[in-house]
Amino acid sequence: MKKQKEAKDQGVQELKTLYHDLSRDIFQIKNELAVARKLEKPHVLRNKKKERARTLTLLRQRSGTLAV
Repeated sequence: MKKQKEAKDQGVQELKTLYHDLSRDIFQIKNELAVARKLEKPHVLRNKKKERARTLTLLRQRSGTLAV
């Protein structure tokens, strides 16, 4: 995610798209970890998870519901 201020300016649909893209990336990284047993850049997984959590927080603040 670029900056927190820039993310706050995005609409709900853009945030949902970003959330699903990050979830897909995390899934792919976890599959790579399962197959190779080692990640070339392990910090990427941690950063993607944090970005997804920030996005989900913004979504929940905007919509007021728990559903994504």
